[in-house]
Amino acid sequence: MLIGKYNKSLIISYLGVTFAVVGMYYALTANFKVSMIMLILAGVCDMFDGKIARMCKRDRDEELFGIQLDSLADTIDFVAFPIIFGLALGFNEWYHVVAYVLLAMCGIQRLCHFNVLVINKNDKGPVKFYSGLPVTSTSITYPLLWLISNYISCGLYQICYTILTYLTAILFVLNIKVPKLRGIAYPIVAVIAIVGIVMLCLV
Repeated sequence: MLIGKYNKSLIISYLGVTFAVVGMYYALTANFKVSMIMLILAGVCDMFDGKIARMCKRDRDEELFGIQLDSLADTIDFVAFPIIFGLALGFNEWYHVVAYVLLAMCGIQRLCHFNVLVINKNDKGPVKFYSGLPVTSTSITYPLLWLISNYISCGLYQICYTILTYLTAILFVLNIKVPKLRGIAYPIVAVIAIVGIVMLCLV
């Protein structure tokens, strides 16, 4: 017997991790365009995993397992992935390393905070607000910056990447309320993701 839970509600989270690992592979083999496409796809998976999970019949243990799995998957998809991408680009000066450490520390801090809030909720409804910038945001900001990189110098792109990483780390743990996607926002974001992928393919 294998340990863990194998509910169908977890499939989307596993698919997101698959996209992230494949994206890291492409980054390390210098295919940065495909790598960024994989990051966007991982973000799309994260956008729908909770919604799909709530449609599935789960017992309490499966719900708690799903909460932990989602955050662990997010750590790989949206925290480790941008770090690997930056290193693959050759951004390995000491101030880059500091940025990566901060991104990792703040990312896991934010995810742990979110898990505690969800587990301690008295009602069964979905979370309406995030505390701090969701880690999923990196699936938008880093691909967008990569698109812009085609129109700016390599030096400027490196500066922007470094600033973005520091800023993202701070926003992960900044005590701000960020509304969670709901209703019509889902198809809108899905369309934006498709447009982003098409633009990356055309560059």
